[in-house]
Amino acid sequence: MTRAELAERIRSVAYLEGEFTLRSGKKSTFYVDKYLFETEPDILTELGRLFAEKVSSRTTRIAGAELGGVALAAAASMASGKPFTIIRNAKKDYGTSKMFEGRISPGDVILLVEDIATTGGQVLEAARVIQDAGASVERIVAVVDRGQGAADNIRTAGFAFEALFDSYDLRLPIT
Repeated sequence: MTRAELAERIRSVAYLEGEFTLRSGKKSTFYVDKYLFETEPDILTELGRLFAEKVSSRTTRIAGAELGGVALAAAASMASGKPFTIIRNAKKDYGTSKMFEGRISPGDVILLVEDIATTGGQVLEAARVIQDAGASVERIVAVVDRGQGAADNIRTAGFAFEALFDSYDLRLPIT
């Protein structure tokens, strides 16, 4: 699948119009429903392949935040052969009470994958969990950058950021 075909496939299955409130609290007239594209095997396979291309010789692990980043991290892991870790949104109150599932070891260099980047808030929280565990975030890569501040916020926080697609690639309005 070409990059243009993948963008069209994501748009065709996940682009919705209406009145939406985003995680950031911002209002939008369009929404890219990550679960609609992340649950399609052909799309997930291609995204995993594209994320795997972002793995460097330094990368020891891939991570994704629950819930949307889990399938992406798993797909990237399978495509690259690197293990993956799930970053929790909140510490669990039982068992190991960790903020992540899987392993993060001091010194790990992690590719952090994200679904839709609006302000970057959730992925920055995940990056802090990784750093608190003694690892470093090599870069953050999102499927879609909505063009609403995520790139600047993530870079201002000191992380490298890129997106596979932006609103223009998916022919979406920027609101």
